[in-house]
Amino acid sequence: MSECDCLNKGGGKKAEGPTYLGLDLSTQQLKACVVDDNLSLIAEAIVQYDTDLPEFRTTGGAHIDKKNNAQITSPTLMWVKALDIVLDKLTVAGVDFSQIVAISGSGQQHGSVYWQKGAENTLKSLKPDKFLHEQLAKSFSVTDSPIWMDSSTKKQCDELEKAVGGPLKLAEITGSRAYTRFTGSQIAKVRETKQEAYNNTERISLVSSFLCSLFAGAVAPIDISDGSGMNLLDIKSKKWNEALLNACGPQLKEKLGDPVPSYNIVGPVSSYFVERYHFNNECKVVACTGDNPASLIGMRLGEGWIAVSLGTSDTAFLWLSQPQIVLDGHVLCNPIDENAWMALLCFKNGSLTRERIRDTCADGSWDTFNKLLESTPRGNFGNIGLYYDKQEIIPFLIGDYRFTKTGCVSKFNSPENEIRAAVEGQFIRIRVYAEDFGFVLNENTKILATGGASKNTAILQVLADVFNAPVYVQDAANSAMLGAAFQAKHGLMHDTKTYLDITATIPEPHLACEPYADVADIYTPMVQRYRDIVGQLTEKK
Repeated sequence: MSECDCLNKGGGKKAEGPTYLGLDLSTQQLKACVVDDNLSLIAEAIVQYDTDLPEFRTTGGAHIDKKNNAQITSPTLMWVKALDIVLDKLTVAGVDFSQIVAISGSGQQHGSVYWQKGAENTLKSLKPDKFLHEQLAKSFSVTDSPIWMDSSTKKQCDELEKAVGGPLKLAEITGSRAYTRFTGSQIAKVRETKQEAYNNTERISLVSSFLCSLFAGAVAPIDISDGSGMNLLDIKSKKWNEALLNACGPQLKEKLGDPVPSYNIVGPVSSYFVERYHFNNECKVVACTGDNPASLIGMRLGEGWIAVSLGTSDTAFLWLSQPQIVLDGHVLCNPIDENAWMALLCFKNGSLTRERIRDTCADGSWDTFNKLLESTPRGNFGNIGLYYDKQEIIPFLIGDYRFTKTGCVSKFNSPENEIRAAVEGQFIRIRVYAEDFGFVLNENTKILATGGASKNTAILQVLADVFNAPVYVQDAANSAMLGAAFQAKHGLMHDTKTYLDITATIPEPHLACEPYADVADIYTPMVQRYRDIVGQLTEKK
């Protein structure tokens, strides 16, 4: 075991009252935290796969196939060993496991785990004097799990879309057209290329339900929210689609089991954890979900809110009452409200593009950048810019495109025009695709900004203006891990308290800026112009 690398937020003091354990099994690390009954952080610990588990020889937590670098996997047993280590780190941090009354977790979406026949019996009979990884070493029929970074399943994606009548029909059923990283096509590839392994697979888990299974001592059900990111689940009926199951592999429904709500109590914690770590045998295991739904939980988004994460990629999380069917982006089942949905929009060109414009137009200075941005009027005299350093997902474009009121130009008249065009263009982009999903902007709309650029008030002011909505900020670091801990309490108390009641103890985000009164007249026409411009550019491709 590696040396302890943990942070005890509680100074070693024992918490008063019940506590909750949340974990996030992400691509590069496993994080765990314990929160008290007020959902305040008591302790946390982290395991970095590359450095803490060098024997698995991962890069960024993954294996990239040398012959086919589109094929990317992670060693399943590495995740098990990471759990062994992180629990030891929490022990050293002084966590009293007997106080924990509920556990939940999140996992990187779209990864899949293949349990060998007989694995469930192994889970049910774990010996407390041995590590988990020692006892589960032979429990996986596929030893390296396909993960979200894999893009080797184009053939299987085409077959999935064909099985139900095309990409739009698949999006109507599952919330997304076929994507190579989604689990349905990954399962189909395993069945085609590793038929013996598929036949010897007793159950198939997502990364989230795999983590849940370890604590429950039995193969745990897939939760509906994470399950909706598989291209297999009907997001309206919340059941597996038979035609899609049949397209992926025989007996797949039995291998997956029936999906459950995200707040479902799977059962009591396994006796292994009671005997080895002194968990209370009454501690409940709540269904684990994907990292994106868990982030929605951790950020405490409700109806009318949109979260915009301004990082290397710009990502938007939307709470939807009734989603529209689109081919770009993803609709998932909402982990908090079974009668609602969530949408996820991801744009590759985020902070690095803003930094490139800063370097070329403001001598690398954010102070200069902000002054130039604020000196240019809202609407930028009708100038609109689209900047894509990398091949963008939506729209599918690369390069810089500049438009004045009269048409396309090679450059704008001044650095301040360039800066405002870049920032306004990025936020108009998010608004356009959010509206396509069915998100309705009105007087109740609020924006939660996170990520590095959320500290820049000048940029946030443009965000508020483009959306004609107030922008709030909060410390949402590790939102998936904290969301898992919040979900543990939500699952335990779901029958008696709402999610908003449960999280009422958490400080509210604070107002960063409000839109100016004239922004609707300025940006509504610009949004339509952006749509027209993108339509023209993509038609030429």
